[in-house]
Amino acid sequence: MPTQATTASRKTPARRAATTTRRATAKKTPDAIALLRADHKKVNDLFEQFKKTRSAAKKKQIVSQICLELTVHAQIEEEILYPEVQAALKDKELVPEAKVEHQSVKDLIAAVQGVEPDGEDYDAKITVMGEWVKHHVKEEQNEMFPKVKNSKLDLVEMGERLQQRKEELMAEMMNGQGMPH
Repeated sequence: MPTQATTASRKTPARRAATTTRRATAKKTPDAIALLRADHKKVNDLFEQFKKTRSAAKKKQIVSQICLELTVHAQIEEEILYPEVQAALKDKELVPEAKVEHQSVKDLIAAVQGVEPDGEDYDAKITVMGEWVKHHVKEEQNEMFPKVKNSKLDLVEMGERLQQRKEELMAEMMNGQGMPH
């Protein structure tokens, strides 16, 4: 016959499900830096696909995805990451520079979004956008992220907020509400 201690330690189906749900949620949402690195990799892969593509229709589709990913990524960084990093690190250089880099990429996004791929000029704009993004990513990952990791910021909690905001923005854009400002 089970003792009270063994009965108490057994999990009911409801408690087991709640624990499983918490574990799944914890595994599902990466910390802030892991989430942003995954975004960086995804966009880099899209730029690589663009380089290899000859089809105008496929180029347009890839560029549309690049623009969406970069717009959402920039917005979540500007809304959540940058203000907290600037405050925690008392930063006067990395964050302002990152914002200027974002604006340069946004200007290129505006120049290619919804435009038909029309040859060298279009391809050059995407190539330059890719180079700017690569430069920006390198600075974030090599300069900003190590400092953020060593700060007192709660990166798991921030990752949850970044993920939630990213999902909201993606849903808005998929529902035809356009690109955020």
